[in-house]
Amino acid sequence: MYYWRLSGFYFFYFASLGALIPYWGLYLKSLNFSVVEIGELVAILMATKIIAPNVWAWIADHSGRRMRIVQIACLLATLSFTGVFLVHGYWALALVITLFSFFWNAALPQFEATTLNHLGDEAHRYSTVRLWGSIGFVVAVAVLGRVFETTGAGLLPTVLIVLFAGIWLASLLVPEHAAVRSESDSQPLRAVLKRPEVLALLLVCFLVQASHGPYYTFYSLYLMEHGYSKTLIGQLWALGVVAEIIIFLKMHHWLPRFGVRRLLLAATLLTALRWGMVALFVDQLSLLIVAQTLHAASFGLFHAVAIHLTHQLFTGRHQGRGQALYSSVSFGAGGAVGSLLAGYLWEGAGARWMYVAAALAALLASWVVWRNIEVRD
Repeated sequence: MYYWRLSGFYFFYFASLGALIPYWGLYLKSLNFSVVEIGELVAILMATKIIAPNVWAWIADHSGRRMRIVQIACLLATLSFTGVFLVHGYWALALVITLFSFFWNAALPQFEATTLNHLGDEAHRYSTVRLWGSIGFVVAVAVLGRVFETTGAGLLPTVLIVLFAGIWLASLLVPEHAAVRSESDSQPLRAVLKRPEVLALLLVCFLVQASHGPYYTFYSLYLMEHGYSKTLIGQLWALGVVAEIIIFLKMHHWLPRFGVRRLLLAATLLTALRWGMVALFVDQLSLLIVAQTLHAASFGLFHAVAIHLTHQLFTGRHQGRGQALYSSVSFGAGGAVGSLLAGYLWEGAGARWMYVAAALAALLASWVVWRNIEVRD
């Protein structure tokens, strides 16, 4: 198992997210875009995940060259992002983001399938590889918070180009690994999608990721509105991911011990608690810190269990499209809807109501888990 090669890809990929997610909104604000326009531009990044992963998954499954697809997508994403340096205005930037994200969003689901295939019978150890992505995120968000405090967010596109190039180079080091075929390979994908537990999982993923829309799009701006510095904001982002890393270190023990249903229930309920605390206690730093540690549950715990369950439900030749669907429905459709609604809620009702709505979405996800997700080991 190519532990360090796989981990290196995750490190650079999520380091780029550590630069993009907390600071992209600040960068767009520095270009004088409105709150609604920022929500729409971030939603484009999410919305392309609805289509792009499935297109590339179809190509990967039919060609059998999953890592080649990842490598091409990473290179084209890096090249297309250079358009940020050349264009001005809302529509031109929207076009560049659409092109970039069509390639960028193709890579991770196929790499997730490759990682799980490399792990084989030890798929429950996925989190020990994935934690290096969280470490990359922490390093990026902590360092850049201090840098942007001094320089402003205008340096962000340059930092992102360097990190995107790092993702591409890391992808070149990972060999192909074909999926192990099973009896369920004879089932068409539509038959898998009709299973109640599959539909329930996709709905839960949509709701949980939609609840993260206000966080990924506006958390930094929300805290700045309440007087927090860029350095402290970066530290809070980093704190959440440190908590996530601790969860990833424990997951290979917890999955066999507690099962996915209990862990999904815990993750969704703690997600609702987190957004409620952000809505009500944003001016109390101590409680905001507690809420931020719950990122361990809302992302770390939830993502590890969802990836594990997706790998169980979509087997053999369906693995690539299963991971693509997980990405499309959650980070794509859920993220886009959450980002768009967050911008409109902030504009129309006030920023706190973004997080009230997020808490309600997470509670609904808990109900779906309780009623529809059966115990799986």
